[in-house]
Amino acid sequence: MDISFFSGAVTFICCFVAVAAAFLTHRSKSVRTKGGEDSCNCVCSRGSCGRGRCEKTSVLNGGSSSSSVFGGVEGEMVEKVPVTVAAEKLTGASMMEQLVPEITTHALSYLDYPSLCRLSMTNSLMRKAANDDNAWKALYHKDFTLEQDSLSPINGWKAYYAATRAIMNVNTDFFNIIRERSVPAMERFWLNADYVKCFHASGEYFTGHNAVIGSWQLAFNWEQNVDFEIRDVKARVMTDSAWVTMKAYLNMGSGNVTNMFELHNGRWYMVHHHCSVMLIHGGAGQQAVQG
Repeated sequence: MDISFFSGAVTFICCFVAVAAAFLTHRSKSVRTKGGEDSCNCVCSRGSCGRGRCEKTSVLNGGSSSSSVFGGVEGEMVEKVPVTVAAEKLTGASMMEQLVPEITTHALSYLDYPSLCRLSMTNSLMRKAANDDNAWKALYHKDFTLEQDSLSPINGWKAYYAATRAIMNVNTDFFNIIRERSVPAMERFWLNADYVKCFHASGEYFTGHNAVIGSWQLAFNWEQNVDFEIRDVKARVMTDSAWVTMKAYLNMGSGNVTNMFELHNGRWYMVHHHCSVMLIHGGAGQQAVQG
């Protein structure tokens, strides 16, 4: 047999086998990739996967990992976790939900009252964080006063914050009624009881609902309209009673004011108003301010 013919046949067979092997390898990889299984997503600890041979071994999480042989030396393979898989595991979780409670409470302390309430309506985890007692205590001290740091409200700081805000709004309504000079509104504002008392800035005081409302009617009929500003408002709320202290500033004077309220049938009523005597210097004499 001709030697050249024999060598040519061997060369043809080797080329055919190489082409067939390459085709089968490419098809196998294509099938595995399309099926989403047995794909070799790995980072080799030695060399490159492209130089070695990936062999299927047992893996965690029910998938497959690989090992490679480089020049006869077996190298360890580290499974490459896709970013999308990590993202899927965190689906529905926000950055806030991943923080430790102390950091979360500190972050929530920068929110105001409406924002904290809206946050509590987003999801269950945020509702739990927004209802944290320490967060509402920090908000109370930021919005109202630090004087009650040692206080332990029976129903928690959130309920105490809501009660304090309610009484502060009622106290603001009282001064709005004075500015509007509305006797009917003032009559509804006071508790209809014999023990209610009112101490005006003039030094006069009145006892009983009828006498108190009569004194305000006289004050509203006074021709002089005195403008004033209320500052340093601080409230203390109990179960069914509350009192508010503040300073009233006029153009040429100031005085201390204390208002007391009682809760009846879910509504706060004023039962006591005490204003220190304020003297305004004008002209040849002095005038006492009603309030």
